[in-house]
Amino acid sequence: MPPRVQAVADRRPAHLSELARGTERFHEPPRHDCPWCGSIRLHTRPHTRLRTADPLRHRPGTFTVDQCGACGHAFQNPRLTPEGLDLHHRAFHDRLHAGQAEKIFRAQHSVERYRRAARALTRFAEPESWLDVGTGRGRFPAVARKVLPYTAFDGLDIGPGVEEARRRGRVEEAHRGFLTDLAGELVGRYDAMSMFHYLEHALDPRAELKAAHRVLRPGGHLMIEAPDPESRCAKLLRTWWMPYSQPRHLHLIPLANLRAELAGLGYTVVAVDRREPHVPLDLSAACALFLGHFLPRADDSRRAEAPGALKRGLRRSLSSAAAPAFAACQGADRLLAPLAGRTRFSNTYRIIARRNPAPT
Repeated sequence: MPPRVQAVADRRPAHLSELARGTERFHEPPRHDCPWCGSIRLHTRPHTRLRTADPLRHRPGTFTVDQCGACGHAFQNPRLTPEGLDLHHRAFHDRLHAGQAEKIFRAQHSVERYRRAARALTRFAEPESWLDVGTGRGRFPAVARKVLPYTAFDGLDIGPGVEEARRRGRVEEAHRGFLTDLAGELVGRYDAMSMFHYLEHALDPRAELKAAHRVLRPGGHLMIEAPDPESRCAKLLRTWWMPYSQPRHLHLIPLANLRAELAGLGYTVVAVDRREPHVPLDLSAACALFLGHFLPRADDSRRAEAPGALKRGLRRSLSSAAAPAFAACQGADRLLAPLAGRTRFSNTYRIIARRNPAPT
């Protein structure tokens, strides 16, 4: 093996070596009913919404998103096992080699977006305690506490970032684990909860909503932001629509389904918004994903072999040539954002629901 190729292989993270050995063992058996409503109409009509590889980080494997013919719920099928999800999440959070599309994806978690979300809930309450579920390194609490200085913010996440958030003072308490596992310890502790782009990653979103109902006090508010599978951009851009984010997104929940589920659990929906949560990235992210798919691969630890000088030079040249197209897409995203947010081209929705008091 040439020294350069051996050097690339030697610095390859262990989770990438696992993926390179094949992905079939990381998939559960395909299911033939809807994980949301239980319908078996997957048998009776075409239901495949998308079949794609990993367009963001080019990991091995092919992933399918099916859609229920009865309720419209879209879901990964066959679904990754917990072990497979863990491998792909670790690969995604390998920030050292993040590409342009991934940087755009992370831009949805901007300071201004979090500030607007915090203000949205103040129209209904000024909570004393707030739990941010899926908080990561606590970016939302760090922003929101400036809007709500008298609110105590805690964070919950399965990764070590939540403990870092506590050390940095972004959250007062760090709960590490799954909400469904920790709900029994947190019953009635919070009068506000948030789930920003969290439910689409959950193995069972309905179980997460039930757990949130246990953790919230009566009269408390739950805020959810999630990708909108009914966005017209999803149909136009297909594989290149960033919110599909295969293989990390397991569920894409139509707004009507989520509203009905919340009502059935004992919530009252007090606000729905598609305008403010819209993230102006559809065209620029699609352009970056498209270019990333067809350009020669970069030299990084994700690759089994290092590219030669010719491919590296070709990548630089083509990337420079494509820069005006990418800049045009970014400009179009910003220009069309006010219109997209008021039409079905919005890519994200926000819902705020109040937990009803227990019946007497």
